[in-house]
Amino acid sequence: MRKALRDNGLSIVFGLLFLAALVGQVFAGQADYNDRQLVEGGAPASLVQYVTSSDFAVDVAENWQSEYLQFFLYVFATVWLVQRGSPESKLVGKTGTESDKEQKIGRYATEDSPRWARAGGWRTAVFAKSLGAVMGVLFALSWLAQSVAGRAAYNADRLAQLQDPLSWAGYVGSADFWNRTLQNWQSEFLAIGTIVVASIYLRQRGSPQSKPVGDPHDTTQDSG
Repeated sequence: MRKALRDNGLSIVFGLLFLAALVGQVFAGQADYNDRQLVEGGAPASLVQYVTSSDFAVDVAENWQSEYLQFFLYVFATVWLVQRGSPESKLVGKTGTESDKEQKIGRYATEDSPRWARAGGWRTAVFAKSLGAVMGVLFALSWLAQSVAGRAAYNADRLAQLQDPLSWAGYVGSADFWNRTLQNWQSEFLAIGTIVVASIYLRQRGSPQSKPVGDPHDTTQDSG
């Protein structure tokens, strides 16, 4: 057990932080929702009613989709784009998908390589793009969930004001949807750009996101 905790500490800690933040959001969101309900003359919602509401669903989904978009774009962008001096980047001359030998696939795979890396054919081709594909699918699903839940919440407000509800396509083209979406996207793009550039000139000893403390600023991809 101790070895499993040590070997998986990063995923365990962030999994627990995720659950703690999600629980915190449930209680804080319910309180905020009920405050608005009382101001507008509505009935407060129980915890179960709030967690199963479109208001909660859209708040969660709009954050998830922006995070998965960040990783989806970053996985593909770093194949072809580089940033000299950043440990977040490949070496400047290493742009592209690289050779089979460099990627250790097919006949260049080792005994410890994943089975699909050794298999060749369509299995290796699929496995070679599996990370970006999964991030893209998760982004698409969470974006769809945001649009569906957001439409339900938006239409509830419109009906309360005696306005006609919008179709799904109408909501996806609305200012409410894109305001929710773009305010998350811009923060994700800013965060990526900040870590890429800051890691050129700043260090964090012992972190794989940082170069060794004594490395020159223009050293690229030498993390530790």
